[in-house]
Amino acid sequence: MNERDPSCNPLDPLRSRESLDDLKGVKEMEIKEENVLQPAPHYGTQDEFDIVRATQYGVIQKVHELIETGYDVNQMDHENVSLLHWAAINNRTEIVNYFISKGAIVDRFGGHLDSTPLHWATRQGHLSMVVQLMSYGADPSLLDGEGCACIHLASQFGHTAIVAYLIAKGQDVDLLDKTGMTPLMWSANRVFGYDPTRLLLTFGASLTKKDKAFGQTALHWACASGNHLVIKMLLNKGANIHEQNLKGQTPLDIAIGQSDAELVKKLRQIQTLAEASKKNIFGKYASNKQFRKKVAYVFPFFALFIIGFIPELSIHWGLKVAASIPCLLLANIIFRSFFDDTTAHMLPIALYLATKFWMYFTWFFYLLPYVQGSIWFHAAFAIISLLLTYNFYKAWRTDPGYLKSNREDKIKTILELAEFQVLRLDQFCSTCLIRKPLRSKHCSVCNKCVAKFDHHCPWVDNCVGANNHRYFIGYLFFLMIMLVFALYGSLIFWQTECTIQFYEDGITGAVYKIFKASPWVAWIAANVIFHLVWVSTLFVCQIYQIMWLAMTTNERMNQMRYWGMHKAAEATDESSGQDHGHSHGNTQKIVSPFHRGVCKNLVDLMNWKCCGLLRPLQVDWTTKFTMESLPKGHDSYHFI
Repeated sequence: MNERDPSCNPLDPLRSRESLDDLKGVKEMEIKEENVLQPAPHYGTQDEFDIVRATQYGVIQKVHELIETGYDVNQMDHENVSLLHWAAINNRTEIVNYFISKGAIVDRFGGHLDSTPLHWATRQGHLSMVVQLMSYGADPSLLDGEGCACIHLASQFGHTAIVAYLIAKGQDVDLLDKTGMTPLMWSANRVFGYDPTRLLLTFGASLTKKDKAFGQTALHWACASGNHLVIKMLLNKGANIHEQNLKGQTPLDIAIGQSDAELVKKLRQIQTLAEASKKNIFGKYASNKQFRKKVAYVFPFFALFIIGFIPELSIHWGLKVAASIPCLLLANIIFRSFFDDTTAHMLPIALYLATKFWMYFTWFFYLLPYVQGSIWFHAAFAIISLLLTYNFYKAWRTDPGYLKSNREDKIKTILELAEFQVLRLDQFCSTCLIRKPLRSKHCSVCNKCVAKFDHHCPWVDNCVGANNHRYFIGYLFFLMIMLVFALYGSLIFWQTECTIQFYEDGITGAVYKIFKASPWVAWIAANVIFHLVWVSTLFVCQIYQIMWLAMTTNERMNQMRYWGMHKAAEATDESSGQDHGHSHGNTQKIVSPFHRGVCKNLVDLMNWKCCGLLRPLQVDWTTKFTMESLPKGHDSYHFI
């Protein structure tokens, strides 16, 4: 391969990929790897196969026959490709074992790219073949004709499992290719997805290294290809937006050259914020993450107060409008300066806390004198308030079931999964670098894997998982009751302060009288209704999923991805009520394998024991990887 001129446009791809079709030969015609391929008619019968075609198609008997008759296992074909290359790219593990037993050279260079069988297997994404060849001593650090080692190929083609295995086997996460490109640079430029970029970042890939040809960092390369998802990850990890390449271009300059308006806008906002932090005190605070978080928590308290307080004032409505204008301008400045993607997710919990605070304020200073309840009524209010606070705090602050592991354990897990041929992204987290237990999932907000993951709830600013799901259900239940209390108090207040006749006043007249009686109470009641709608809806959905479906929210939303949720069901003509004596075909019925019965499902989740009368099933979801590891017996899960 010819080297590219370093003076070429840095926005062009650094080098062209080798045609996979050329490498695979007749790969597209193969069927399952464990079966012998049945050749197409124009290729002739298996008896007519030469050694190369027999290797490609996995016809082991024909391979044995030709080798035993004296064919040199290391002989190169007319394309300068060895038999081991063809076996590797077609993932013919049995044939590879046979060739090596006959003396095949593991690290033989060949093909147009002058690469080894390990390079070919890596390009194609055959993890099992990579593991097999490396067990025979194949060297993944060798550079092919384009100057790439195996980790560079795996990174640019998005083969995350192979990247993980190579690093676990000792490959440098920042290994340089012939032009000074690191695996992170290749991934940032070529792979439009989370993986393998976040895996490389988890392993500590450098954000500051530059390639030799253009002097560009991984952020430059991501901007050159418009890889927005990776750009966000790199910036969150602290990539320098002001870094320049050999031509003096920053990532922003490259985005401008690519005419990517959305990316240019985002990078300019970050750059402006960074520059403002150096010029004035306001900019310094606006760029401080901790200060922005405090603002995100406090802002809803003042916003709710101002919106309800100004209409409540006993002044002319014109003055109320005049007083609102500077408040709106100030709110706009605060929102634009202190709120971004990292703080916006905190608004729901801050809004909940603010609403709850002003709701209690309204109850004690506005509504309580109008509520003529018994001592039991007020005692119930106090008890519900305590239970609500307790469950909210536990749902908010309890570890939901984060999966933890040190570096040694992560490396061990990768090697074990790869060598047992089960290193797949549905069972392995490329960010946490751990094997994922049943029902777990990586939370993109918390950036951690959570056992029995339900969802990340912004209203409690925490994941809902194995350890705090029952507290979350309690939080929803008692919050729903408390909101009903507040709405009841508001209704009593309106009945006393204003006489509403719907037939005479209509909806508009009734709303006018409600706001005239007290704009503050009307504003708080509106917030109460809003929260009551989402809380009651979420509570009903949660109970339905827990009791009747035996699923988490994540499992219900992604049920087609989980093989354990699928069950073949015969489609019958139920409308006619007749059995036609033959199958109408199979349909996939989604059923939870964790279903233990409607009542038992709830008892298990809430861990209710009732002095030993109930026996909830105790499962440590942080360590359960297979269905067989679940408890057996009369309390075991059944598959329905």
